[in-house]
Amino acid sequence: MAVGREDVEILKPRIDKREYRRIVLRNSLQCAASMNVGVGSFCDPDGLEGLAHFLEHMLFYASEKYPLEDSYSKYIIEHGGSTNAFTASEMTNYYFDVNSDCFEEALDRFAQFFIKPLMSADATMREIKAVDSDEDDWIYHVIKGYSSIVSSGPVEGNWDTLDVRPKAKGVDIRQELLKFYEDKYSANLMHLVVYSKESLDKIQCLVEDKFQEIRNSDRSRFQFPGQPCTSEHLQVYSAVMLPMHHHLMFVTVLSKERVLFRKILVRAVPIKQGHKLRIVWPITPSILHYKEGPCRYLGHLIGHEGEGSLFYVLKKLGWATGLFAGEGEWTSEFSFFNVVIDLTDAGQDRMQDIVGLLFKYIQLLQQSGVCKWIFDEGGKKKIWIYFVIEFLAYGNYVKLCYQPFARQDFTIRTKSLLSIML
Repeated sequence: MAVGREDVEILKPRIDKREYRRIVLRNSLQCAASMNVGVGSFCDPDGLEGLAHFLEHMLFYASEKYPLEDSYSKYIIEHGGSTNAFTASEMTNYYFDVNSDCFEEALDRFAQFFIKPLMSADATMREIKAVDSDEDDWIYHVIKGYSSIVSSGPVEGNWDTLDVRPKAKGVDIRQELLKFYEDKYSANLMHLVVYSKESLDKIQCLVEDKFQEIRNSDRSRFQFPGQPCTSEHLQVYSAVMLPMHHHLMFVTVLSKERVLFRKILVRAVPIKQGHKLRIVWPITPSILHYKEGPCRYLGHLIGHEGEGSLFYVLKKLGWATGLFAGEGEWTSEFSFFNVVIDLTDAGQDRMQDIVGLLFKYIQLLQQSGVCKWIFDEGGKKKIWIYFVIEFLAYGNYVKLCYQPFARQDFTIRTKSLLSIML
């Protein structure tokens, strides 16, 4: 395929004065500096959980062109920038920002992640320990391990999954890592976003020069059909996870009539003291209805903090200090709508009353119907968000995904979501 510009309309907010261009390289890498790779933890081989996340770590180490370990990260930091990455269920994202006069070399070093990375045996063993440390710090994944319902998020991996178990089976983790990279990382599954003060023509030349050597094995997009919740879960109850005391966490079951405690007790030492009430509904991914935005609409109302809101009442009663509502972990096949409430000591003792108030509020929203003026208010909020984006670090800007807040069918989609929640 020849390098060329694609005549596609790029939608952007009215206040956005930036110029955009979409091009396709000969190796089918699509360009619209953040690299999104369509390979996530769902691609982990059986028995090697956490391999995708482990590969994310390893690509930062060195490459054939820049063989000195950690030279990429050091270069970015020494020139006023920052760099990071994250592994989700269906994708892995790498990004950085740096002083503009050092951008070209930084981009060249970044491109080597995806051209000829080095993954030495020594570095592999050191990085397993780093990944294991990441997993220990994320207590939520420990809690999720005891839930038979909400257990579908990205897998971080740890010393057990990346060293102990593979060795017991005679598996060389480094060879599996190289195999995973060669098999899964293909240019046609990658999308690159570059943000620079240079002209679009110069940026295009820069991208063509730096990234055209990425191998294209013409892989089909990885798909993972299926749902994490069985019909039994959906028909009988929704999931609630509640840290009760400093060392105790309960997994509870919520029916429409009352809260039923399951006899599951998890003892753990959380990073922070406090109490959280988390109510989770399995829903259709909002990315499939990004124009209507039902999750944003309901998240805006349930998470509102003004007078008359759920949080306003809970705070007045002295039961809560914070409330979040919105879509949580999602994939192209399924998603979850979360309501997370930070409880006071008194609120922890009134948990059933709080759940009752939440469901009464959701019922009130359903009875009131979907209001156009609230939807329009959300649209104005989106415009404000884009104004704030002007002041974000470039690295944060390029990893953001624009989802327009349009008016098509938002009433139907929001009513449908409300009916699922009740």
